[in-house]
Amino acid sequence: MAHNQISYTVSPAYFHEFKFRQFGIDTGLHNRIGASLVGFMASWWMGLVIGVPIYIAALFVKGTKPFVKSFVGAALLVVATTLLVGIAALVVSFVTVGPDTLPPWMRGRQVSDPVAFARAGTMHNFSYLGGLIGLFLGLIYTIWQAVMRRRAAKSMV
Repeated sequence: MAHNQISYTVSPAYFHEFKFRQFGIDTGLHNRIGASLVGFMASWWMGLVIGVPIYIAALFVKGTKPFVKSFVGAALLVVATTLLVGIAALVVSFVTVGPDTLPPWMRGRQVSDPVAFARAGTMHNFSYLGGLIGLFLGLIYTIWQAVMRRRAAKSMV
């Protein structure tokens, strides 16, 4: 949802000419609130795809407090990675996307500001990749927490 606030700033047209229609957002919400709704509707399922494996991995961390710390830490790592990859893609798109260098997925789209639209879309597309990278990092973090916790318990014995 916060991610969509950035892309709405880059290209309101991306939402008004595409996302609001795609997600059936009421015209009274064709604003930043609607952009947040689109963000929720477009990504809730990624929470399941990412959250369930991290939760399962965190179950191997012994103790309630360490479990919660590991799970929340991994979730924050995923969110940060997703945001950073999306912002990195946006920055790169400001350098690489122009009127003569639109990405192939823009072919045939009749939009009011194709360059801004492509930049916002690039950010969105790469954010899904960021989520998957975040999942990988979150799993590594959680597994590392479980291993370190077990080593600490063995050294106390």
